[in-house]
Parts: sequence; structure tokens; C-alpha cells
Amino acid sequence: MQALFARVLKLPRRYFDNTPTGVTLSRLTSDLESIGESFVQSLVGLVKDSINTIALLIMMLFINWKLALIVLIVMPPVMFLTVHIRDRLRKVHRKSRSSLARGIGYLQEVLFGVKTVQLYRAEVAVEEKYKVYNDEFLDAQKSVNKYDAILFAFISGVTSITIALMIWYGSGQVIENALTLGVLIAFINTLEKVFVPIRDFTSQIATIQSSFASFDHIEELFVEPMEEEGRDLYPEHIIENALQDFNSLEFINVSFRYAPNLPYVLKNVSFKLEKGHQIALVGSTGSGKSTILRLISKTYQDYEGSILLNGLELSKISIENSVQHFSLMMQDVFLFEKSVRFNIALGNESISESQVEEVARYVYADTFINQLPEKYDFLLDKNGANLSIGQTQLISFARAIAQGGQVMMLDEATSSVDSITENLIQKAMQRLFTEKTVIAIAHRLSTIRHSDSILVLEKGEIVEQGNHDQLVALKGVYAGLLNESIDKES
Repeated sequence: MQALFARVLKLPRRYFDNTPTGVTLSRLTSDLESIGESFVQSLVGLVKDSINTIALLIMMLFINWKLALIVLIVMPPVMFLTVHIRDRLRKVHRKSRSSLARGIGYLQEVLFGVKTVQLYRAEVAVEEKYKVYNDEFLDAQKSVNKYDAILFAFISGVTSITIALMIWYGSGQVIENALTLGVLIAFINTLEKVFVPIRDFTSQIATIQSSFASFDHIEELFVEPMEEEGRDLYPEHIIENALQDFNSLEFINVSFRYAPNLPYVLKNVSFKLEKGHQIALVGSTGSGKSTILRLISKTYQDYEGSILLNGLELSKISIENSVQHFSLMMQDVFLFEKSVRFNIALGNESISESQVEEVARYVYADTFINQLPEKYDFLLDKNGANLSIGQTQLISFARAIAQGGQVMMLDEATSSVDSITENLIQKAMQRLFTEKTVIAIAHRLSTIRHSDSILVLEKGEIVEQGNHDQLVALKGVYAGLLNESIDKES
């Protein structure tokens, strides 16, 4: 369990983008439990029963090899049906485990957004959809029970028929004095003992196949390629000399798509960010702004073209040596059910209490933190539910500053915040613009009008580039976005 959880933590972020959390949770809990149950109960019994069966068959051969042949004749059809049923059971068990995982995934999703479900009175629709997953699981379990019952009934029938044949043939041998009655009775008793472990084995097949289906699901976690292990393709002395400080980041004809069968979300994007400069990315939803930040942070790495960090190809630099230059503030903020102080420092012992308070003042988060009952020791509810959206954004902003990267990457830093909080973030950004290198995304163009360069993206391409005044004078796409932004803010 511990090893599996450790591996999940090292899976690439692409996996978590494509896999519901509930599915992964199902693999870590119910699938793992199914395997443990099989090993403890079934496999140990299977080994013991196999040894007993082989020993009893050898004993029967010594007692009377002719009678033993009758038993060996019925074994092939038993084995054939067992193998056939086993394969069918594995398929329906896989279907059962998959439907269970999807159901858990959907349940986790609904519980996470239960407030929205209740707000829009969507309980009935949610119940109906969850019922579909439950029905799939129920149908799969019915199939499991059907095949299990068929196999058990077949083995019981073969046992009775074999004993009947044994009595019929053996009684004739006794009448002809070719066999003693005592040997026949001993043989029949031994035969009954032979079929006991076989019947027990058939009752365990369902459990064993369930564990194999669970193992197939867990195996997918091990087949999934791991996050980059931190290997640099440049010599160590080059890495040390080139990456001591941030100097520049350059995109050269970069194209990217999330999967080979999907369209490109970036097409021949080129720009250069130098130390002390600020670049803003603007454009409509889906234009590729956030994808650029994901490539810089190496969330995704299969890009075409070239991304140079201080002149070195980013794909040839380990994550450990590249991300140390960047601090990222994402649009979606996640806060832990711990203190404000922990959520800013993220448990990093190298960040002192005074540094936490300093970065909070830097982004003006201290304005509301000092009003909390226990200030920096105030415990947050799940994902900061006892704070406003603006307050959670400020904590996230302070967290990004505390990590110490020389380049600040801001993804919609003022998204969904009130005007007061936006003003505080803007004041903090003005500080950043004078002290750090910044690459920022914003729908509210007022937050990035002082950037050295503004890149306007449409459908993954840079269609306009320049500073605020130059782009306004063009009266093109940026000017249109600016007018829309002014209308929304007013």
C-alpha cells in the first residue's frame, strides 16, 4: 500500500488530468483489498488443495490403477470447463471492478461539488446517473454469480456421476472376484476426498479472478510512465554554471498538442523573456495561454520546436534544476486543512515564521490575516471554505512568493476576486514588476498594461505582440479585448 501510494505521487500530471480521482482511489483501496483477500484466503488454500489432490490421485493409482483411470477420464472436461469459466469470470470481474471504479469516481466528484448540486436542485439527475453505474456493477456481479454457480454445479454433478460409475464398475469387479469389497469402499472414500478440494477450488475461482482483475487495474499504475526522475542530459558542470541564476527563457517555433490524435493548441510560438522583464499573455479561452505556463513548469514535455532556459534546451534539464527558477500561482487554488502559516510555507522548514509574515505583507495578505482569530495559526476548513475567494487567492499569491523563484508565473491572478482584493493583488504585482521577472496571464487587462511585452494569442498562435500603447494603436485584437474588459469592469 505504501509503495503503491508512493508511486502514485510520482505519476506525471498528465495522468491526473486524464484520470478521475475516484478511479485512482478505487485502485488504492478496494482493488488492493481484493488482492490481499485473495492471497490470504484463496491462494494459500489453492496450494494446499492442489497438493492434497495430487497426493490422493497417486494413492488411488496404487490402490487400483483401473479404477483410477475412470477418475482420470473425467478430469479433462472438468479442466476444460474450469479454464473456460475462469476466462469468462476474469472478463466479468474486470467489468465489475471498472464499473465500481467509475462509480466511486463519480461519487467523489458529486460529493466534492455537492453544494452546487443542491444549489441547482440537480439531486434527481445525479441520482439517476449514479444508478447507471450501480446497475452496471450489479449486472457484472450477477454474471459473476452465474458463472460461479454453473461451475460449482458442474463439479458437483461430475462428482456424483463419477461415484456412480465407480460403484457400477466396481460392483461388477467385486462379483467377478477381481476386486475386494474393502478395496472398492476405500477407493470410493478416497474419491470423495479427491473432489472435496476440487469443489473448494471452484468456490475460490471467483475470488481469485476478482483479484486478477484488480491486479490488472493496479498494473496500469505501474505501466504508466513515471514523472521525470531528475536526469540531466547536459554535463554537471554545464548545468551548475548555466543555471545558477535566471537570465532568459526563449520559445522558438514551439508547437504542442496534448495527444497525437488531438489538434495543436500551440502553433509555432516564439518569444523571449529576459531577466527583469515582464511578459503578459492575453487571449480568449482556449487560445493556449495556460499551456505555455504548463510547458515552462514541465507539466507537459512532448513539445515540438525548442524552449531554451539560459540557452539550454528545457527538455534536457531535470525538473529539479529547472523549476527552482519559477514560482507559479495558478487560477485554481488548493488549500490544506491546516494553518494559514502552513499553507503559505507548505511545510518547508527552510521558510521561517518571519519570512511567512514578510511575504504575506508583501502581497497585502496580512491585512485580513491579522484580523483572523488566531492570525497565522488560524486553521482553514477544507480548501479554505472559511475564507473568501479573494483571501484564498492572496494566500496562494503569498505561497508563490515564499517559494523563492526568480520568475513569477501568474495564471489569472485576479480571476473571480472582488474589487478590493484585485486592488491588493495589483499593488503586489506592481511590486513584482519592479523586482522580479514576470510572465502573467489575465483576462482583466488592467493588471498587465505595464508589461514590457504583451503577447496576444488566438487558436494557439501569436497574432499580435508589443507593449500596451503599441497594441492599442494597432486597433486590432488587443484593442477589442481591451474594450471588452473595460465594459465588463464598468
